[in-house]
Amino acid sequence: MADKHSKELAKLAYEALEEKKAQDIKIINIEGVSVLADYFIIASGTNHNQVQAMADSVEETLYKAGHPAKQTEGYRTANWILLDYGDIIVHLFDTENRLFYDLERIWRDGKEISAEEL
Repeated sequence: MADKHSKELAKLAYEALEEKKAQDIKIINIEGVSVLADYFIIASGTNHNQVQAMADSVEETLYKAGHPAKQTEGYRTANWILLDYGDIIVHLFDTENRLFYDLERIWRDGKEISAEEL
């Protein structure tokens, strides 16, 4: 069972994404499938600037809560930005790359949950 810490991180990240009008936000519990993390959060934006704004919002929100990102990848190109917080990993895509990489299909063994379940 994902601990309270990872649930709180996921909830904060979800709220930060909602604030920036992220599209199709998915929360996937992967703790029973992988040792990588407890949750993947996947969302998309309509353009380069929105995807970067979504990443900025997540980073700022979690940093203020005392959780700086362990690693950030892809920010400059903003096709696929990965924010690694250890217990949660946030994947932010432009629409085209989200369809291409289709992480929801790859991680279908995980359990998709709603924000209310956090």
